[in-house]
Amino acid sequence: MQAAILSLLLLGALSEGQALHLIHLPATGNVAENSPPETSVHKFSVKLSASLSPVMPGFPLIINSSPLTEAFRVNWLSGTDFEVVTTGKEQLDFETGPRIFDLQIYVKDDVGVTDLQILTVQVTDVNEPPEFQGNLAKGLDLSIVEGANPGFLYQFEAFDPEDTRQNIPLSYFLIPSSENFTMSNNATLFSTTEFDFEAGHRSYHFVVEVRDSQGLKASTALRINIVNINDEVPRFTSPRRVYRIPEELGPGTIVANITAEDPDDKGFTSFLLYSITTVNSYFMINQLTGTIHVARRLNRDAGELRQNPAISLEVLVRDRPFGGQENRKQITFIVEDINDNPSTCTKFTFSIMVPERAAKGTLLLDLNKFCFDDDSEAPNNQFNFTTPSGVGSSGRFLQDPAGSGKIVLIGDLDYENPSNLAAGNKYTVIIQVQDVAPPYYKNNIYIYILTSPENEFPLVFDSPSYVFAVSELSPARTRIGQVHATDKDLPQGDIVYSISTGGASLQYPNIFWINPQTGELQLVTKADYETSPVHILRVQATNSEDSSSVTVTVNILEENDEKPICTPNSYFLAIPVDLKVGTNIQNFKLTCTDLDSSPRSFRYSIGPGNINRHFTFSPNAGSNVTSLLLATRFDYASGLDKIWNYKLLVYITDDNLLSGRKRAGALVETGTVTLSISVIPRPTTVVTTTPRPRVTYQILRKNVYSPSAWYVPFVITLGSVLLLGLLVSLIVLLAKAIYRHCPRKTGKHRTSLVKKGEMKDAKRELVVETIQMNTVFDGEAKDPVTGAIYEFNSKSGARRWKDPLTQMPKWKESRPQEAVTGEGTKPPGGSDKERDGLSSKAQAEDAGPGSRNQDGRPSTPKERNPALKSQVSPKLHPEK
Repeated sequence: MQAAILSLLLLGALSEGQALHLIHLPATGNVAENSPPETSVHKFSVKLSASLSPVMPGFPLIINSSPLTEAFRVNWLSGTDFEVVTTGKEQLDFETGPRIFDLQIYVKDDVGVTDLQILTVQVTDVNEPPEFQGNLAKGLDLSIVEGANPGFLYQFEAFDPEDTRQNIPLSYFLIPSSENFTMSNNATLFSTTEFDFEAGHRSYHFVVEVRDSQGLKASTALRINIVNINDEVPRFTSPRRVYRIPEELGPGTIVANITAEDPDDKGFTSFLLYSITTVNSYFMINQLTGTIHVARRLNRDAGELRQNPAISLEVLVRDRPFGGQENRKQITFIVEDINDNPSTCTKFTFSIMVPERAAKGTLLLDLNKFCFDDDSEAPNNQFNFTTPSGVGSSGRFLQDPAGSGKIVLIGDLDYENPSNLAAGNKYTVIIQVQDVAPPYYKNNIYIYILTSPENEFPLVFDSPSYVFAVSELSPARTRIGQVHATDKDLPQGDIVYSISTGGASLQYPNIFWINPQTGELQLVTKADYETSPVHILRVQATNSEDSSSVTVTVNILEENDEKPICTPNSYFLAIPVDLKVGTNIQNFKLTCTDLDSSPRSFRYSIGPGNINRHFTFSPNAGSNVTSLLLATRFDYASGLDKIWNYKLLVYITDDNLLSGRKRAGALVETGTVTLSISVIPRPTTVVTTTPRPRVTYQILRKNVYSPSAWYVPFVITLGSVLLLGLLVSLIVLLAKAIYRHCPRKTGKHRTSLVKKGEMKDAKRELVVETIQMNTVFDGEAKDPVTGAIYEFNSKSGARRWKDPLTQMPKWKESRPQEAVTGEGTKPPGGSDKERDGLSSKAQAEDAGPGSRNQDGRPSTPKERNPALKSQVSPKLHPEK
């Protein structure tokens, strides 16, 4: 293209002298965007050359543009005047398209003189109105279902060509304005009310207008249709709601007629359906006509109608079999009574327990709660009662008011009253129930009244408190005393005694026991004065109605029953042989105590072992602390004393404060202390040393069976038996495993089964070992001996006849004699050789291809026993 332009420019330069050129070009022209076709852009003219050769037809023309466009062309005006106009093929858009076009205008005359000039076209911006997009510009139809809630309907959207980025907001208007609809600033259409198809407008027409900021606008038509739905419920036209009907109406009787209408005016008024929603067995309704019929017998005096004669039903009417609108109505049938039942009672015998202290005027029984008349309305259901009578009832019971059936107590029923005791506190009342209307039915009622005793008097002890004493030396089961309680209530009940609190010691939870029937108090064990000199018990008496308690004090009488106890109880002392008389031996002292004696009551004396009375205590009485003194010196030289080690038994007696007369009859306790005293001789000049004695300890251990360890041999014996059983079971399992897995060897027959002389006449027998295998036979072959077809397994070699019943061996034809022999000329029995052949063949077939050789492999026809071949193959009998 550039080469062509250069060529044209060169031609123009060469022909410049001839003066053919474009006037008013180059130039710049303006055109508004969106201009229609044939809009003038720029006018120019052509100056002819000196030869005045005319411009060739079709010239001047636009040969090129930048950018490429078909939006412009050159039109001839007159003579040599031309203009550039728009074509309309392409829309000039200032916002989205090119804004400047460079048009190359080329002209040529008949002699070939040319000229080329450039026209620059600038697209100018024009404010364009906004516009609705797509089908929205053609109008919009909206539908609203009647009864829908007010709210959002539609979102309008318009486009402003001037605002490619949509930054300038547009204004939307709904024309004309309506109170039922509103348009928001963001072009959202809302409904402001709930529409009713039957009561209001069925469609609305509006114009939606959009305007830009400079007032340019666009509009589209809007039609809003209200859609009719089945939203009106049917209305009942029969106003009656309560129906009174007599009982005993027969089934099928019409008792009511329900009517209704549907106010919906379009498509839903063809028919109405009626039904009874309440579950009942007395009535049914015709679903098309609405008439209600009796379904079964109405008996006012039986069943649920006796309790409630009103039957409430809910009638449902709907305008469609399924779905649609419906309405409900409550109706009530009241079944009226007729007199056909006598009065009666649920029971005619009553037994009443009345407390003995029941006040006069107390209502004992109301017969109206038990008697009734099945007739539901007065006077058919009314009845009364006669005056009471019976043994013992006079003066004690009355019907108040008369005929009411209310039995009232008017006398005294004290259980302890002698007159009531004479009657046994049991009374009989007879009364009748009868109708007040003919035929006056009657029934007797028997009432038995029993008096129940009450706890009128308290359970009391014959003393407000008890005090007993017992010696601390008294043994167990010693009687201490007895308590006693009484109750004046009749009949008398058993009284049970028990110790509720008290009587415990450190060793025993209770040292006292009381006889529950007699109330006698006894010792369970000895009581100790020193531990507790006084015991306060709480004894409780209980019968079936009441309980009472009393305080029992048991004083423990002190006795001298405790021995003196001294410390130390035993001691070792060593004294020199020349110790002076009156010396306190090693400052030894005894300190004694006695729980039941004074410290001044102790006397000290030394029993056997105090040889030559060398030792004494000071003081020897009247104190609980005494010292051991040497009373006389030791004399070993003259032979008076011979022992060097003394063992003294010291007696401590607690009778020091008793006179001689009282001491003889009083209880005296004595304690003991053991003292070991060793006398040490004077040392000599020769000091002899003696070796320290060696002590040898010999420990003797004996395995002695203890009867308490009986379980040891039992456990050992049981464990041995179990271990032996386990060992035997393992041996059995091992033997089974060896027997199962180790093959057994069969020895060869060393002796012939047939004697040598009998071999010729003996029949040949074939012993075949067969192994049954559950396998798949995937091949077939022909036995070369018998000619029969057998199947085999290509992997294991197992074989079997394909069809033993039909695959009979085919004998080869050899000589005519064989044919003659096979035609059955032999007798039915046949010869022995023929029978042998048949039996041999049968044995061969039974053995089948599964027979094995000596190595255990499946045998091939060549490896089979030659005897089998000789037996299977038929032999020809020679002619005789």
